[in-house]
Amino acid sequence: MDTRQAAQRFADTWQRGWTQHDVAAITALYRDDAVHTSMPFRPPHRGRQAVADYIAWSFTGESDPRVSFAAPIVDGGRAAIEFRVHAVDNGRPVTLAGCVFAEFDADGLAVRTRDYWHTVDGHQ
Repeated sequence: MDTRQAAQRFADTWQRGWTQHDVAAITALYRDDAVHTSMPFRPPHRGRQAVADYIAWSFTGESDPRVSFAAPIVDGGRAAIEFRVHAVDNGRPVTLAGCVFAEFDADGLAVRTRDYWHTVDGHQ
């Protein structure tokens, strides 16, 4: 597995999937037993279905997302990828900016991911 290719596929799929709210495309990036943590003090989502449920929940109330992911920074089997989203959340414009840290298995699937992000009103 080439981590750089896996990380770029992860970023590209997330960018398209978030723009289209395609939960299935995004969760196909994760191994069945993957663990995802969204923000450092939230409990982790364990398993692909729990990740899918979290992603579907996070898209609720969101419309018109414009999503961009930066080129991944890769070290060994891990990558860090910044992202930014301009969207409308429950009728108000918001900007979400953050970074995902991903660890990949030998098949290029995400084993562990961790997000740090912040949301502000308006598009910045």
